[in-house]
Amino acid sequence: MVKAICVLSPGSQAAVKGTLTFTQEDPCSKTVVSGQVTGLSPGQHGFHIHEFGDYTNGCMSAGSHFNPHGKTHGSPDSTERHAGDLGNITAGDDGVAIVEIVDVQIPLIGNNSIIGRSLVVHEKKDDLGQGGDEESKKTGNAGPRVACGVIGIAKDTFPANL
Repeated sequence: MVKAICVLSPGSQAAVKGTLTFTQEDPCSKTVVSGQVTGLSPGQHGFHIHEFGDYTNGCMSAGSHFNPHGKTHGSPDSTERHAGDLGNITAGDDGVAIVEIVDVQIPLIGNNSIIGRSLVVHEKKDDLGQGGDEESKKTGNAGPRVACGVIGIAKDTFPANL
């Protein structure tokens, strides 16, 4: 099993933070993302893997959505989607979003590993590429980046095949 961790730091909203764990049993299995994000406004927020683990210019340095197959933005259930398109997380009235996502396109092992890339939480709901405009097909119109963090290898795992 491979494990990774992401500690979110505030982006455009100082109160947003969280810790997410990523696990993958073997190279052929799906990756499980679990944890929580706090300090959000109630409702849905875009949740994406971005291409770079670079924060020299805050969350903006994370680049675009992770998209190794050159597809347009879509929902996690769609065949036409960026690999990093994980849809939305939903915060309750208390501002807390509990995250439990299982996805096949965000491996921790192999050529398209997401280790070293970033996780970004957005201010607005991701329209899943259905917004009817050009920006929808790139970002889902999810708005500013309210929190971000680098996905790193967890201390209790260090496989030789990463």
